Amino acid sequence: MPLQLVTPPAAEPVSLAEAKLHLRVDFPDEDALIASLIAAARQAAETITGRQLVTARWTLVLDSFPGPSLMGVPAGLPFSLPGHAILLPKCPVQAVIAIEYLDMGGAVQTMPPAEYTVDAACEPARVTPVFGRIWPIALPQIGAVTVTFDAGYGTAASVPEGIKSWIKLRVGSLYAHREEVAAVARGRIEPLPFIDGLLDPYKVVTI
Repeated sequence: MPLQLVTPPAAEPVSLAEAKLHLRVDFPDEDALIASLIAAARQAAETITGRQLVTARWTLVLDSFPGPSLMGVPAGLPFSLPGHAILLPKCPVQAVIAIEYLDMGGAVQTMPPAEYTVDAACEPARVTPVFGRIWPIALPQIGAVTVTFDAGYGTAASVPEGIKSWIKLRVGSLYAHREEVAAVARGRIEPLPFIDGLLDPYKVVTI
């Protein structure tokens, strides 16, 4: 699913001061380098988990609305991923800003918010027409449907500590080993097995 970043996050989940404290660096000479490593580590964490950390705005581009347009949940099932649901691939979703589509005349139309419902408690979030409605007919052309939404935990203070710890550890590794390979003069370096496990509780599972 093509995703376009509309408004980037206003800050990193780990500040420069927090990263320098973790690195035990107290001079400003490499502030720009450390800031770039924080951004790289944050992007890696977001890719691995499927999450947006500090709130940002995204646009999901689709060729058409999904189908079939079936309403309701099959009897006996308390939860489903219906075939007509749009799944938003960045979590947690805060709000759907707009659903736009090209009508059969090629004009951009905005779907009224009262005609669709958003389940942001689900990860990934589900968007479907409200009961009794179907998705509108979109022009049969690539990129005919766009969904703009805000995703993220809010400010940096709201990002889970487990993710922040992983980012700091990744920044430390990138700071200590600045090339593609590391030459070790003596001994053997073993990765700590629990490090990547810090992200496991936050990975978004898609079916």
